[in-house]
Amino acid sequence: MGEGKNQFPGRLAVQQRVLPAYRAAFFDALASACSGGLSVFAGQPLPDEQIVAMDHLDVARYHFARNRHFLKLSSPFYYCWQEGLIEWLESWQPEALILEANPRYMSTRLGVRWMHARGRPVLGWGLGAPQLGGPLASWRRWARRRFLSSLDGLVAYSQRGAEEYRWLGFPVERVFVAPNAAVPCPENPPPNRPPAFADRPVVLFVGRLQARKRIDNLLLACAALPERLQPRLWIVGDGTARSDFQALAEEVYPQAEFLGARYGAELEKCFKAADLFVLPGTGGLAVQQAMSHGLPVVVAEGDGTQDDLVRPENGWRIQPGDVQVLIETLCAALADSTRLRKMGVESYRIVSEEANLGKMVGVFLQALASLSYPVPFWPIQSKF
Repeated sequence: MGEGKNQFPGRLAVQQRVLPAYRAAFFDALASACSGGLSVFAGQPLPDEQIVAMDHLDVARYHFARNRHFLKLSSPFYYCWQEGLIEWLESWQPEALILEANPRYMSTRLGVRWMHARGRPVLGWGLGAPQLGGPLASWRRWARRRFLSSLDGLVAYSQRGAEEYRWLGFPVERVFVAPNAAVPCPENPPPNRPPAFADRPVVLFVGRLQARKRIDNLLLACAALPERLQPRLWIVGDGTARSDFQALAEEVYPQAEFLGARYGAELEKCFKAADLFVLPGTGGLAVQQAMSHGLPVVVAEGDGTQDDLVRPENGWRIQPGDVQVLIETLCAALADSTRLRKMGVESYRIVSEEANLGKMVGVFLQALASLSYPVPFWPIQSKF
């Protein structure tokens, strides 16, 4: 399909349901590696998603899609129809298409057919294919396998996601793993932190203040620590649950500091002054930003995107919602400053060498270069 792994020789198209702010840098970086440019087709999120969406890109082109949402996103029967997809493809005439590997976005099937009718490949991109349950699970599994079978290759966020695609029967040689990166390779060395804490250690959280972030668990865990280990807790961000979290903090851990939303140099100061980054709930690519500043991390296990980033050498992965495990983990982390510093050095190495925007772009270019069309149809297999 391509002339090499360092550049895509032509016009590339990317479909997304929405264009979150943290993806802008990736799409602009990928666009810089396309000789004919990159166009992103995306619409607006649902109001209750609290996603900070972009309305422009600096290098890539942004084509606005009109999203029609049916039912709530949490419903197993939610689906989205994006108006204007075929018109966009007709106008842009891409040599290849990257789309979200989600069968609930019904209009993307039209995009796959349009590309294949012209002998052009389609690359899917997704979290993986975890087990499905609930009403009509068998039908949903069939629909997922049928949709994935129409794609020419797949890129997963993590090794776990890639294994799920392979387990479905998707050809091993056409499944790739791109680190779910949000930061470039660090240009500067990590902060030079002293071996011992100068005073009380600083525990940092950065992200949207939503119920699913479980700041309540972090407050309760800090309050339960021995007094000598109780940290300065900095909570950076804003959101609908801020007032609830602040009310709880006044009751159980009044020394917690809610610093509000911070960006640029002000956010940099927070990362540089911290000793440990904690993400007690779901989501949050700020963990990579923390690692790029040489911080060890504690993250709640979720969809597998953190599995490849957080290892025993640089942090802890814990069960979400388990306050006791969070207490024990904070105790272990804050009791040994020397070990914590070594773990921070490893965090920096991982982001520098393995999980950054440059590496992510490289995997996508490799996947695109490996595609050829038509490809042998792979049979829909049932292994559930």
